[in-house]
Amino acid sequence: MADNARAARMAKRIQTIVASAIEREVKDRRLEFVTVTDTRVTGDLHDATVFYTVRGRTIDEEPDLDAAAEALNRARGQLRKIVGDELSVRYTPTLSFELDTVPEASAHMEELLARARARDEELARLKENATPAGEANPYKSEGDER
Repeated sequence: MADNARAARMAKRIQTIVASAIEREVKDRRLEFVTVTDTRVTGDLHDATVFYTVRGRTIDEEPDLDAAAEALNRARGQLRKIVGDELSVRYTPTLSFELDTVPEASAHMEELLARARARDEELARLKENATPAGEANPYKSEGDER
């Protein structure tokens, strides 16, 4: 039977271990700008998926996603060994790395929301000077005939 609480605790611990190992123990310059964002462990505790993001060296520079993915795949065995030593469990989970697209999706949503706010403000300005179409009282009164 799967213990989701244990899997969540193990995932959090693996995330911490992998992040500190990338920072301190793995000597690969391609991993300088990699940030571990989340980790998920399967219910049987045999597989762990580590989510990561990569930032560019400068604000204007695009990150090198392929180099970071290759470096993580090359360091997979070393990282698994470090995780196994730190966790001290019977079976060390296999590690797989997946690019986290949440920041890009979040930025896209923020851009869409900003456009919607700007359009709402524009419509509010147009509404201030608008006059209703038709008569002042659009409803029939008792005295009206057809």
